[in-house]
Amino acid sequence: MKAAGVALIGVAVVAAVVGGITALSGDGANEAGPSGTSSTSPGTSGGTSAPPATSSTATPPSTSANPTSPTPPSPTTPPPGQPTQGQPGQPGGDQQASNKWVTVRVFNNSTIKGLADRAAEDFRGSGWNVNEVSNYSQGVIPTTTAFYRPGTDEEAAAKQLAQEFGIKAEPRFPGIESASPGVIVIVTKEYQSGHKGS
Repeated sequence: MKAAGVALIGVAVVAAVVGGITALSGDGANEAGPSGTSSTSPGTSGGTSAPPATSSTATPPSTSANPTSPTPPSPTTPPPGQPTQGQPGQPGGDQQASNKWVTVRVFNNSTIKGLADRAAEDFRGSGWNVNEVSNYSQGVIPTTTAFYRPGTDEEAAAKQLAQEFGIKAEPRFPGIESASPGVIVIVTKEYQSGHKGS
């Protein structure tokens, strides 16, 4: 009887040791990878390990997919500024067209009859919004210049027009500071008619 009892106790101890080893190895298996042992392992550690591993595994692919999507929009947004390298003609054309709505008034400051009319026709031929042609006789302007009010749309328009036609662009001087809004182009005898446009 005693021997049988000792044997039973020995079997119980062995079973307890085997059970402990199984429990420990079960936890290790859950940590190593999300297998079906999550229900066998006691609750929190197994359950917690498995879902985060699955979530993190699932998250990287979606993250990769997301950056791929934002990449196409990025090139679309910068074109007005940087992607000019890829398509210089288009962005520049859009910007130039946007400046041409600004009103332009052309004044002759020379003894050449019809010079302001010729300049106005050149500007119109290039798409500029010329709405007045006249003479400027309140002083001598040294060279054909597009005058603008700093900090307004006139500034970008005047600089663009000046670049197109090879003339100067400057802020308005005291004699014309209070004139109506718009770019004021005062042409002088050196103006080359037909520099751009016909």
